[in-house]
Amino acid sequence: MTRFAIVLALLILGSTGGEIAITYGMKAAGEPARLRPKELLRFLLRALCNGWFWVGAPLMALAFYALLVLLSWEPISLVIPASALSYVVGTFGAKYILGEDVTTARWAGVILVCIGVALVAKG
Repeated sequence: MTRFAIVLALLILGSTGGEIAITYGMKAAGEPARLRPKELLRFLLRALCNGWFWVGAPLMALAFYALLVLLSWEPISLVIPASALSYVVGTFGAKYILGEDVTTARWAGVILVCIGVALVAKG
């Protein structure tokens, strides 16, 4: 179970870290003014020139690899609910790293996710 916990931590931290880094980069890159090819290309170039994008993409690739490893070891009925713990880490990251306002209803949802993961893990 120790190797499961270590790879699960890699999955959770990699996916959440990658999502936070890419979100930070995308907010810095802005948004396309219009959905026209020229504007979309400019937006894509701004995104690709942002360093946070290049921090986030490898982290998300690491998370995907960790997911594949976990799926080769354990049943999907355990892996997918356990990976939902990334919602918890992501909510904390959104609040404390990105400075987002997290409502009480969202915190309640995080608590429900934790309860669900605990029930699945108990078996």
